[in-house]
Amino acid sequence: MNAALAFSVLILFAVAVPIGVSLVLASAFGIHFFSNVPLLLMAQRVFTSLDSFPLLAVPLFILSGNLMAAGGISERLVGLAKSMVGGIQGGLACTCVITCMIFASVSGSSVATTFAIGAILIPAMVRHGYPVGTAAGIQASSAELGVLIPPSIPLILFGVATETSVGQLFLAGLGPGLLIAAALFVYLRILCKIKGYGLRDGDDSEPFPKALVKAFWALLMPVVVLGGIYGGVFTPTEASAIAVVYALVVGMFVYRSLTWAKIHDAFQTSVVSSTIIMIIIAGAGLFSFLVTRSGLPTIIADWVQQVFTDKVSFLLAVNVFLFIVGMFVETSAAILVLAPLLTPIAVNYGVDPVHFGLIIVVNLALGMFTPPVGVNLFAACAVAKISIQKIIPSLLPMVLVVMGCVLLVTYIPFISLGLVEYFYR
Repeated sequence: MNAALAFSVLILFAVAVPIGVSLVLASAFGIHFFSNVPLLLMAQRVFTSLDSFPLLAVPLFILSGNLMAAGGISERLVGLAKSMVGGIQGGLACTCVITCMIFASVSGSSVATTFAIGAILIPAMVRHGYPVGTAAGIQASSAELGVLIPPSIPLILFGVATETSVGQLFLAGLGPGLLIAAALFVYLRILCKIKGYGLRDGDDSEPFPKALVKAFWALLMPVVVLGGIYGGVFTPTEASAIAVVYALVVGMFVYRSLTWAKIHDAFQTSVVSSTIIMIIIAGAGLFSFLVTRSGLPTIIADWVQQVFTDKVSFLLAVNVFLFIVGMFVETSAAILVLAPLLTPIAVNYGVDPVHFGLIIVVNLALGMFTPPVGVNLFAACAVAKISIQKIIPSLLPMVLVVMGCVLLVTYIPFISLGLVEYFYR
């Protein structure tokens, strides 16, 4: 049955059937032809996959991010970041990294970050003399911070798929997120010095105190959400509901830029995005059930332990495998299908499940801006109105920078687990 499931999924992927639908159809095919269980099991397993309280955080964080973006948060965060670093050469490029890092703690989504911040900063960088391909590449690579800085939708999905604490995963995401942001910051400063970009990036930037006042309510949201989680006031799922209420109140009554029409659009966009993710979750849950029932995880675990005799070689193989997967498979689907298979094996090698969750998410985040199907890549190209061919030359060095960070996160557990050990253990 394993071969039939894999073959049917690959065929469906090849003919461009959506990932969630592919997983459901392949599972139905496997149940009907290669299993003695009734088809009625499909409905039961799909319901079980979605019947999870932590999963409620996914649509709510998506909605809160869309409401904050529609309410003018992105412009205020860009203004704040520009007031901090706009005066240095390459300040706009560095502003992109800092703004994406801050906005990531609002939206939890790298694609939302790409559109919200890229719509402002890509045209601004082009006006200041950056090649359009370089500007789009900077945005695409910086936006990956949206899946690392909490709240992070992929980290929620990993927690649900492997029964790992979402609160600990959120805390563990801060170290890798800050590391990648710092590495991109240093690289962009060097690039701008060599190429002569951004000599007048400080033009029109506001004084820092004024920009901070404007962005105060936007910056307070992650403080309220994360402070409440780690202070034990509410769970991550309850925090997502509070984030929605906060976004509505700030957008409508503080900034007064969130109209009923914008609220309607934000809800509509959130419903579509949430539905796509939930279909993938349902399909992945059914698919994973069949794979587990077939005994494949045990077969894979035995093979892996025979081939890779130590943790170092195992983690290196995982990095290579996930990098390839991330280039072709949507992040949510990859996490939901692979995390339950790989995490028990990693634990057998002595890898902490929280640390392994960050290894998976950081690797798949890299895939978000690598060809051929990196979602951030397409989003940045759509904002910049250019083809992918124009963005790739400037993107490759940033891919190498993030690869270096992936290796550091993999082999230095303290980067992920330092804060977790301090607060939880």
